[in-house]
Amino acid sequence: MGCVSTAAHIGGSQVLGIIPIALGNFAGKTVGEKLRVPTMQDRIWKMLDNSDVFIVLSGGIGTLEEIFQIASWAQLNIHHKSIGMLNVDGFFNKLLSFLDQAREENFIPHSARQIFISASTAEEMVDKLEDFVYKPDLVATQIDWSKGSSSSSKKHQMDLSLHL
Repeated sequence: MGCVSTAAHIGGSQVLGIIPIALGNFAGKTVGEKLRVPTMQDRIWKMLDNSDVFIVLSGGIGTLEEIFQIASWAQLNIHHKSIGMLNVDGFFNKLLSFLDQAREENFIPHSARQIFISASTAEEMVDKLEDFVYKPDLVATQIDWSKGSSSSSKKHQMDLSLHL
């Protein structure tokens, strides 16, 4: 991440590093703006709030976790942002094949599969992202996430006194 953010910064792009407090000592040298957040979940919410698309580079378990969390939120109509997978040297080929198979076997709807955009070069990725038009699942468009926000913020009191 450091090399990519440095190159973007040198190229004149705005860079925002969103780092959970617990990982702050492991972040290394940073450029641009740095935002510390309490948890990994807060990190993903901040990334969602501060991005137009998600571009994924080769990575490990944490990368996969973030890809699928963002994808599931798109499927649930929480956002309409695409996920661009920079598929250098075919790194994501097997994952994309798995997604295609899951789509063919009706485990994921077409609308969920279509947010994953793959390209082998940055130039191709930019072209595909510019052409991307989100087409939500019709069932998901009926979900109203604002309804749950007020009830989830209510505090419930419980009597935890012990009677002997």
